[in-house]
Amino acid sequence: MINSDIIIIGAGPTGLFTVFEAGLLKLKCHLIDALPQPGGQCSEIYPKKPIYDIPGFPEILAGDLTKNLMEQCKQFEPGFTLGERAETIDKDENNIFTVTTNKGTKHQAPVIAIAGGLGSFEPRKPALENLSFYEEKGVEYIIRNPEIYRDKKVVIAGGGDSALDWSIFLANINADVTLVHRRNEFRGALDSVEKVIELKNQNKINVITPAQITQIKGKERLESVVISKENKEVEEVFVDHFIPLFGLSPRLGPIADWGLEIEKNAIKVNTFDYQTNIDGIFAIGDINTYPGKLKLILCGFHEATLMCQSAFKIIHPNKKNIFRYTTVSGIDGFDGTRKEAKKPVVKALND
Repeated sequence: MINSDIIIIGAGPTGLFTVFEAGLLKLKCHLIDALPQPGGQCSEIYPKKPIYDIPGFPEILAGDLTKNLMEQCKQFEPGFTLGERAETIDKDENNIFTVTTNKGTKHQAPVIAIAGGLGSFEPRKPALENLSFYEEKGVEYIIRNPEIYRDKKVVIAGGGDSALDWSIFLANINADVTLVHRRNEFRGALDSVEKVIELKNQNKINVITPAQITQIKGKERLESVVISKENKEVEEVFVDHFIPLFGLSPRLGPIADWGLEIEKNAIKVNTFDYQTNIDGIFAIGDINTYPGKLKLILCGFHEATLMCQSAFKIIHPNKKNIFRYTTVSGIDGFDGTRKEAKKPVVKALND
């Protein structure tokens, strides 16, 4: 049995930052994640994707953000159960939760923080004939190593932040990028839209709207895509890679069976401390929903901070928590000194 003050389900950026905020309150955390390494989507799906809305970093790669968060929280010695999915939650007469994974590993704590991002997910795929034949043969849904696209002809389909950001990034490493979207208007951040327009005006990105990819061709691997435009004009473009970025289809998985109030595949929480309808269980980051919710990493950081304040009251009901600024008090012991962090305890995939 693994015991902790807070069990964090999900080791993405929000879950990792929760360790730090809890550590400031002398609360111990243990994280559970189905992936074999911390970082969530930032590590598994797009470690080389630039992120632009982290305070203090005009631009940071998703993988580097994970490394920084791990470095920030390691002084509080978190434990990890990786490569295992949280399967069930039970609560005893003393209000202590037991979380059991799909491999039977049991964890106990008085507080649960669900920071599972989008839950389990898979990319949304376009309805194209023989699409599966070209997967990993020129068709990719996730960009893990952008260097393979350097000096290559790439068609990206989509109109959201991922499509815009990757178009910008690949254009800046000399990829020949064509961005195709079925509408003239894009759904991404205004700054990204403006950058794409600027690159288009510089002839560094070919933007085709409104249009859709209607056919993909090639004998052994992808050789070309057919683009159908609104005016019924059809254009065949020879390419090395086709990357449809239409987002992810989230699935809550076992979380949906835990008795939590669910709305549109997300967990409903209050906006005071992001607690769910079950006392002692919180949901933070992209997995929660409330009026005005924005699915941004920095919002998850904010939610984690407030959650930890309420978690302290649950864990220490008779102890007063005096809020202190780390800029004044330091971190270790709030005395301004710093000690060398121990390595986190990890229950790895192959244990």
